[in-house]
Amino acid sequence: MLRGRAVTLRPATVADVPALASIRADPEVRRWWRGGDDLAAAVQADLNDDDLALYAIEHDGRLIGAIQWYAEPDPDYRHASLDIFLDPAARGAGLGGDAIRTLARHLIDEYGHHRFTIDPAAANSAAIRAYAKVGFRPVGIMRRYERGEDGRWHDALLMDLLAEDLAG
Repeated sequence: MLRGRAVTLRPATVADVPALASIRADPEVRRWWRGGDDLAAAVQADLNDDDLALYAIEHDGRLIGAIQWYAEPDPDYRHASLDIFLDPAARGAGLGGDAIRTLARHLIDEYGHHRFTIDPAAANSAAIRAYAKVGFRPVGIMRRYERGEDGRWHDALLMDLLAEDLAG
């Protein structure tokens, strides 16, 4: 269990699948975090992925989202990639930033990671602002990176964070 200033991160379990699927079904979350018609199956697939670590984010004893990471195993390109989603009702209080800082500190201290990446949709300005507050910097646009529900390809913004730039 990892404790931040206001959030607790704990390994997600099968018992969390319905709540996390419900959060992902919210239109504000689903716009950026799709997952097909069966969101419970999508969350379960993340739990079953041996290359991915999925943490439930709790605030005041309530599940408010999830944060996940995976590591690039090649020692010459070593880094950790992060992704996060929050219940829209929990946004605006800095809880996402607290979760990212908490996980990044853990990955620095326990695994020796020095660099992190995150790749929000280029149109997701709220997420980009939130990541910048933690210390992530834009690297560049990844053109036509992800296919949207509309069937068209959309750009993403690659952002990275060095351990020494972690804010807060």
